[in-house]
Amino acid sequence: MFSCFLSISFLFLASGLCTLMAATGQRPNILWLSSEDHGPHLGCYGDNYASTPNLDAFAKQSLLYQNAISTAPVCAPARTTIICGMYAPSLGAHHMRSQASKPEWLKFYPEFLREAGYYCTNNSKTDYNIDHNLQQIWDESSGKAHYQKRKKGQPFFAIFNQTCTHESRIRARNSKTRHDPSKVPLPPYHPDIPVVRDNWAQYYDRLTEMDDWFGGHLRALKEQGLYEDTIVIFWADHGSGMPRGKRYAGWSGLHVPMIVHIPEKWKHLRPPEYKPGNTSDRLVGFVDLGATMLSLAGIKPAAFQQGRAFLGKYVTPNPEYSFGFRGRMDERPDCSRTVVDGKYVYIRNFMPHLPHGQILHYQMETQTTRLWRRLFHQGKLNKVQSAFWEKKAPEELYDITEDPHETNNLATDPACRKQLLGMRAALYDNLSATFDVALLPEGMFHDLARKHGVTPADLTRRKNFYSVPEIRKAADLLLEPVLKVDQVAHMLKARLPSQRYWAVLACLYRGEHLTRALDAELGQLLDDPSRSVQIAAAEALATHPRDEQQRSKALEILLENSDPTASSAYHAVAALNALDHQSQAILEPLKDRILKLPTNDPNVPGRPNGYAGRMHKHIATPIPDFFPWEKK
Repeated sequence: MFSCFLSISFLFLASGLCTLMAATGQRPNILWLSSEDHGPHLGCYGDNYASTPNLDAFAKQSLLYQNAISTAPVCAPARTTIICGMYAPSLGAHHMRSQASKPEWLKFYPEFLREAGYYCTNNSKTDYNIDHNLQQIWDESSGKAHYQKRKKGQPFFAIFNQTCTHESRIRARNSKTRHDPSKVPLPPYHPDIPVVRDNWAQYYDRLTEMDDWFGGHLRALKEQGLYEDTIVIFWADHGSGMPRGKRYAGWSGLHVPMIVHIPEKWKHLRPPEYKPGNTSDRLVGFVDLGATMLSLAGIKPAAFQQGRAFLGKYVTPNPEYSFGFRGRMDERPDCSRTVVDGKYVYIRNFMPHLPHGQILHYQMETQTTRLWRRLFHQGKLNKVQSAFWEKKAPEELYDITEDPHETNNLATDPACRKQLLGMRAALYDNLSATFDVALLPEGMFHDLARKHGVTPADLTRRKNFYSVPEIRKAADLLLEPVLKVDQVAHMLKARLPSQRYWAVLACLYRGEHLTRALDAELGQLLDDPSRSVQIAAAEALATHPRDEQQRSKALEILLENSDPTASSAYHAVAALNALDHQSQAILEPLKDRILKLPTNDPNVPGRPNGYAGRMHKHIATPIPDFFPWEKK
C-alpha cells in the first residue's frame, strides 16, 4: 500500500514538474506543416518553374535538407513509420492500407510528448497501418484540432496537413492551368505529349496553392506572437502523384522537401550545420522524425525507436546510409528495399518478375499513367520511357549526382561493382538489425503470427521463426549470373517456407527454361503447407506448364486460394494477382467462377479487406488504355 502511495505521489510530482517546465518556457513549441504527394519541386530547391514564394522566403531563414526521404513512397506506410518511430516493415505494417497488430512494447512518439506536458494535436490525416487508439496518441485528432486549445503556458506539438497537392487533384479534364504546359520541365522517362504536360502543369498549380496555405499558417503563428517560441518543420509525405513518383522505390518516389526553422531562442537545439539560409547534406528519413521530436523536447529517444535524432539535445552523428522500402501497393503485391548514401541510390527488387508500373486501379485514373501505358503497348516509347512497364532488374544502382532521374542502371557496370556490393551488404545488415519482415510475403507472416499467437513485430524477433541470413540464400538466387538447376532444386526443398517461396520466384523470373526443368519439384509445392508457397508455385506452373493438365491443376490451386474465407484476405489478393497475370485466353473461362467467390475475410480488419474486390473488378473488366470519353 505504501509502495502504491509512493508511485502515485511520484506521478503527481512528475506531472507537476512537466507543467512547471512548460510554464517556464523550458520546452519549445513544435509545428509541423505537411503536404501530400509532391517532391522537392520548389523554388528553394532550385526548380525555376515552381512558384512558391512563401516557402522560398522561409528557406532563407531556415535549414533546408537536400537528402530527405520519406522512407516509404506512399502515404500509409510512410505515416506509419513516422508515428511509430520505426521502419514499418519491422512491424509488418508496410503494405498499403494494412493493419498490423500492435506489440505491447510499442509506444507512439506523441505519447512521450504528452507525458512531458505537451498539448499534441493532429489536423488531421492519420492513415496508420497499425492498431491504435487516437485518444491515447493525441489530445485531439480531427479537422478542428488546433494548438489554440491548449492550456495557458502549455507547450504544443501540432500537425497541420493539407491535401490540395494530392494525386487526385492533378487529373482534371480540360484544365486551365496558371502554369504554361509548354514550359513544363518533363522528366526523361515521361513521353512528351500534351496530356502529360497538362498533368504536370496542374501539379505545379497545386504547389502554388499549397505554398499559399503554408504562408497562411506562418502568418497566423506570427500574429499570435508564437513565431519566436516555435520550431517549424515543413515536409511532404513522398514523391509526386505523377506515375513513377508516388509508389516508386527510387529517388523520384522517396525524395522529399524538408525545411526546419529553429528560432534564436532555441538555438541550443540547432544541429552543427544550422545557419539561416543554409542547406544540409545530412541523410534524414521519416523514420528519424519521432526520435528527433523527442530530442527537441529534451527527451531521450526510446530504445525501440530505430530513427536517429538530427535535431535537439540528443542529435546523432551523420549516418552513412538512409533506407527505404516498398511493399504491396493497394491491390498489387511487390517487395523492394532501397539504400541511399547521398550520391548513389541502390534498389533491391525482390519481385523483379513484376514491373514498376503495375496496373493499380487508383493510379490508372491519372491521364498520364494510362496514356503512357498506351504508347508502350503501341511501341512508341524509347528505352528510358519503356522501362517503367517492363520487368524490373533484380538490382538497380543510380548515381543521382550525374543521373538524377535514375535512367542509367549501373548495377551491371564492373566499375561500380564495389559500390553495389557495399550497398547490398548495408541493406541486409539493416534488414537484420531492424527485424524487417521483407523476406516473408504478407500472407505468410500473418499466418505464422496467428499460429504462434504473436504480433508480426514479435515474430521476426524470434530467430527460430525468422533468419535473414538463411532466407537470403534463396532470395539471392535471382542475383546469380549463371543459375544452376540443382541450386534452385535444393532451395525448393528447404526447411523454411520462405526459402521455398523465393526459390519459386527465381523460377518465375528466369522463365520457361528453369520452370520446365523443375516442374516436378514445383508440382509437389502445390500441396505445400504454406499457402504463399502454393500460390507462387501455381503461378509458375500456370505460366510455364509442361502440359495443359499441369496448368489446369495449377489454376485450381489459384482459384482455391482466391477465396478469402478459405485462405485469407492476404492470400486471396496474391492468388487473384497470379490469375490476373495470365493471358486473357486462359483467364476468360475462369471469370464466372472467380466473380462468384467471396471478397471479404471475416478474420481480417477492414483496411486490407477491400483489395480482393478490387481485383475482381480488374479481372471482370480489365482497365483499357483509353478513357471512356476518348475516341478510339
